[in-house]
Amino acid sequence: MIHNETMMQYFEWYLPNDGLWWKRCSAKADNLAGLGVTRVWLPPAYKGTSQEDVGYGVYDMYDLGEFDQKGTVRTKYGTKDEYLDAIRSFHANGIKVYADIVLNHRMGGDETEKVRAVTDLADDRTQQVGGKQSVEVWSKFTFPGRGGKYSTFTWDHRHFSGTDWAVNEENSDRIYRFLGKRWKKDTDPEKGNFDYLMGMNVDMGNPVVRDETRKWLKWYLDFTGVDALRLDAVKHISFSFYKELLERIRSETGKELPAVGEYWSGDIERLLNYLDSVENEMSLFDVALHYNFFHASQGGADYDMRHILDNTLVKERPSHAVPFVDNHDTQYGQSLQSFIEDWFKPLAYALILLRSEGMPCVFYSDYYGNPVQNRPMVANLGKLIKARYLYAYGEQEDYFDDPHVIGWVRRGDKAHSDSGMAVLLSNGEGGSKRMYMGRKFAGCSFFDIIGKCTEEIVIDEEGWGTFRTEGGSVAVWALQNAFENLIVNE
Repeated sequence: MIHNETMMQYFEWYLPNDGLWWKRCSAKADNLAGLGVTRVWLPPAYKGTSQEDVGYGVYDMYDLGEFDQKGTVRTKYGTKDEYLDAIRSFHANGIKVYADIVLNHRMGGDETEKVRAVTDLADDRTQQVGGKQSVEVWSKFTFPGRGGKYSTFTWDHRHFSGTDWAVNEENSDRIYRFLGKRWKKDTDPEKGNFDYLMGMNVDMGNPVVRDETRKWLKWYLDFTGVDALRLDAVKHISFSFYKELLERIRSETGKELPAVGEYWSGDIERLLNYLDSVENEMSLFDVALHYNFFHASQGGADYDMRHILDNTLVKERPSHAVPFVDNHDTQYGQSLQSFIEDWFKPLAYALILLRSEGMPCVFYSDYYGNPVQNRPMVANLGKLIKARYLYAYGEQEDYFDDPHVIGWVRRGDKAHSDSGMAVLLSNGEGGSKRMYMGRKFAGCSFFDIIGKCTEEIVIDEEGWGTFRTEGGSVAVWALQNAFENLIVNE
């Protein structure tokens, strides 16, 4: 029997640096599978600039917590063997693993080089503001602790196009672009050109770099056995790069290799343009939908819920949409802070988990809570995940006909016992809505698995039911057997 797919981002920014994370992943694999999670996105597993690094300050992508480099053998999350054990544990429980791949930049170089460069404005990379000069930059990556194991390739200034920091230089508003290099034109147009993001900017126009990246990725897939990729910061890398890379790796390995890219923009036209540019070789996180959720949570009853899905990937390109509510970058204190208000999160999760469009991604902190930031777990999130896995099937019909109370029905299918549901949510005072479940449900009793509405709804002989929700809340009406099963499993 085929069940709905659900991904969980199994980490957040503020995890403790105790080296136990991969062991915790192994211990929780069985629980996640029982919940209905079918895919997990794990944090970057390779050595960063320090043991504290969350994984995005990439130093050595061949060091998965195996070598004494940057003052540590293990990463923040543990050792190489513990990482491989975690992957095997997920696989043993039928869960596919997404590896977080960060190719845009390198940080923590081993040696400096004197490089000729010009300077461009940080806020408008089309504006050159400085002539040719010699700068000292940390551009040599020799990985002495690894000693050439797995790969003898080393990096120097020829493999990068620029950086924002040089020894004894203080130009915080400028970027050093190495002489003879150009920012790639097929990147996001923010800041005139958003090729440069941070650290030593990898030059994906260099054929040597492209070849080494392909070799590394093939090694990584073979060595770890991961199933899929989460691609970091794709809007900062030449759009043609990933299309070429994914096509070639899939051909060489014979693997399906699903991939989801992080293109951080709330502009649906930019997201669609990127998917068109890579010819739909990957999916994208639905950042536009995240911002709709953010504005709705901030706006309260002033937000028109009829438009909650407007200008989003789940509406415009659902087959390549990965909707989410929050992630490690949107948490409080992070660079893209836009955390959804607590009251709205159950509504947002119902909108991504119980509908037919896209493959939803649940955030670790929303499921488990975040004591570091004093954030609670999202109430009933486990029920929503399990309800998706077991019962959110069949024809979908929307009732987005009121600015404050919207709903939809899923009419179930024969392959999934007791499937079918009616979902109603409100950002105002609450209310009811008459929705059509279908004649096959005539006489059937429905109950709210969330538990705020305690009455029984009986579908009339024509297949209609009048469903209700409390104010600022969501109600998920399911058949009695489904209701009782979800209560037991919560």
